[in-house]
Amino acid sequence: MSLLIGLFLPLAGTCLGAACVFFVRNQIHPTVQKALLGFASGVMTAASVWSLLIPSMDMSEPLGKLAFIPAAAGFLAGIFFLLLLDRLVPHLHLDQDQPEGMKSSWAKSTMLVLAVTLHNIPEGMAVGVVYAGFLQEYGGITLASALALSIGIAIQNFPEGAIISLPVKSEGMSRAKAFWMGAVSGAVEPAAAVITILISSRIIPILPYLLSFAAGAMIYVVVEELIPESAQGDHSNVGTLSFAVGFVIMMILDVALG
Repeated sequence: MSLLIGLFLPLAGTCLGAACVFFVRNQIHPTVQKALLGFASGVMTAASVWSLLIPSMDMSEPLGKLAFIPAAAGFLAGIFFLLLLDRLVPHLHLDQDQPEGMKSSWAKSTMLVLAVTLHNIPEGMAVGVVYAGFLQEYGGITLASALALSIGIAIQNFPEGAIISLPVKSEGMSRAKAFWMGAVSGAVEPAAAVITILISSRIIPILPYLLSFAAGAMIYVVVEELIPESAQGDHSNVGTLSFAVGFVIMMILDVALG
């Protein structure tokens, strides 16, 4: 039961955020949007360090001074994996008119959802690989530390759900359909988590690489998309301060529950 709760908590966060479409008439105010994006960036960065990279290096202690190799190699692999997806999958970011990825005739709303879906893939992988470590009793990963990561990602998924459902509604879509579009963008997380658990349970020796791979993929999203979007226009300091708040909250969760 604890495993199921942990796997689906991030999706619940996305769905709750998407439900804002039923209570908010207009799009999110730009300043609030910057704050939400900055907060999500802080949570993801702290999760990458405390929940993924540090455990990866702890598991590699038998390598001595070379214990950084799995963390460094996996991190770079995660960066390049998201770079590849970014180049291949058609998607559209908020406040932009020019889609990224391969050329496509898909609707704007569909590509907005795909942009958030790309964010959620590494988050699902991160949850999956941490729970895999717990299930295999490998590397000292506890249920509490795995749950801390799930809670942190669920918290930062709340604004992501709102950020996707409200703009989709403004494109003329009904509130119910806009909600489901936002919820679907988060459905990839438990799916990616389950796939990662199934893979890692068969190849435990590479778990440190998988942890750092998820960290690299998450940091790519933060640096390439979330931080630039939170820093656009006026009042960019709002995004910076929100980043700090998100970072500290995730750090506290990981240390207190881990």
